Amino acid sequence: MHLYFIQNSCFISTVQAMLEKFKKSALSVFGYTTACYRHLHTHPELSFQEVATSAFIQKQLTDLDIPYRANIAGTGILGRIEGKNPQKKIIALRADMDALPIQEEVDIPWKSLNPNVMHACGHDAHVACLLGAAKILKEHCSEFEGIILLIFQPGEEKAPGGASLMLQDGIFDEYKPEFILGQHVSVDFPAGTMAFLPGTIMASADEIHLTIHGKGGHGALPHLCNDTVLAASQTVVALQQVRSRLCHPLTPMVLTFGKLIADGATNIIPSEVQLSGTFRTVDETWRSEGLKHIRHIITETCAASGCSVDIDIPPGYPCVINNSEITLKAGQFAAEWAGAEHISQLELRMTSEDFGFFSQQFPSCFYRFGVKGTSNQNCGGLHSPTFCIDENALLTGAGGLAWIAFRLIS
Repeated sequence: MHLYFIQNSCFISTVQAMLEKFKKSALSVFGYTTACYRHLHTHPELSFQEVATSAFIQKQLTDLDIPYRANIAGTGILGRIEGKNPQKKIIALRADMDALPIQEEVDIPWKSLNPNVMHACGHDAHVACLLGAAKILKEHCSEFEGIILLIFQPGEEKAPGGASLMLQDGIFDEYKPEFILGQHVSVDFPAGTMAFLPGTIMASADEIHLTIHGKGGHGALPHLCNDTVLAASQTVVALQQVRSRLCHPLTPMVLTFGKLIADGATNIIPSEVQLSGTFRTVDETWRSEGLKHIRHIITETCAASGCSVDIDIPPGYPCVINNSEITLKAGQFAAEWAGAEHISQLELRMTSEDFGFFSQQFPSCFYRFGVKGTSNQNCGGLHSPTFCIDENALLTGAGGLAWIAFRLIS
């Protein structure tokens, strides 16, 4: 028993010593991480158009002496940091790098220079933090065994999702990770904090696009027409029974229609109406079943109004599922970095992420780090023109990610 305590004490001392080294490294690269963030925020690019962003990342990896493979699924990159024994274990860290078609309204020196394009979802911070973490891990690569892969992914915001395309393009043909880590900014948590949740944490997402066809005509003579507007309206209402009567009451699900285009007039019934929405759930089995119900109800409801309908439901994003063992360990190591009082539990979200494609094929952990601070008290939420981060959060975003990766691979 005495020997056990001696050995355990030595282990704790070793971990504590390494933690101090990593914290010192994180502070030393904080300026670098911030500079990367500001550059990326100033020069955002839309999904699958991240040419300059990819070139910037490649230059950083070259300067850090980190080998990489480029042009994966277009602009994607896979970097590689090798430890003492590259054959022992392989893990991967992922950051997405695309921006959104939003005009920025935040007045900061590094405001977007690209009209109607903005990093309103924090992907600039994700890339900057992964570059910062890479710099830290490269500095300490002689102190761990295995390989840490760095995934810089395009097109998270646009279907079919850059994650799925990178997988199809054979991103892991040569180096296959045992598990993958991803992180995302959150204005719901203060800078310096991280939040985790094992199991399913984000919903699947499928887009529904309908074009309803009928015989248009004079609004005063509806008996001579097939009312496409009525068919669209009844379709929206009829589809609510998918949630209320066909889905298990305890299964989270959302079916929302946010776009209806009926280009008629007060006295004109149009011959065509367009309707679009989103279907989300956290159960992949129900997702498949629910989509069958949705198609059936749409077809029959439109037919009841004498209308036909074209249904387009392209394959969407699957649920994001966190491996329980890896997520619990990551949370423990995050507590070492930030302190247990700065670690929170995530709530299940009905938003979606194409990281789900990775989590469907590899054990994964997707967590959030807080970006709310004194400099952005009045910022908007994700995907808003007033979204911004407190840059102090980059210290946790880069350093915390590097520490968690080091502890998981050690």
